[in-house]
Amino acid sequence: MATVANILVGLVALLHLYFLVLEMFLWTTPTGRRVFATTPEFAQASRTLAANQGLYNGFLAAGLVWGLAEGVEGFHIKLFFLSCVIVAGLYGAWTVSRRIFYVQALPAIAALVLLHFH
Repeated sequence: MATVANILVGLVALLHLYFLVLEMFLWTTPTGRRVFATTPEFAQASRTLAANQGLYNGFLAAGLVWGLAEGVEGFHIKLFFLSCVIVAGLYGAWTVSRRIFYVQALPAIAALVLLHFH
């Protein structure tokens, strides 16, 4: 069960690296605008805010990778960063789009549940 939990933690980390790339580097591109359903004008005007948000997603990914690198000793690190991801996902789902719950919070919830079973 620990292996499955760690694979899911790794997937959550990869998702957040993907969010980093989308928000920091692709925000104003057709791909970024399509993913976030923004207009070229809005994307350009909000580009700095999106990059900042992407940086935070990178920190979440880094924390999860750190927890994975620590092995069994990284349990509390993974617990903390998965909890941060869940809170961010719940807030995003509440304030922006329910889709954020499924893309961000739900995978982290699943990883957290599995983490507790090992």
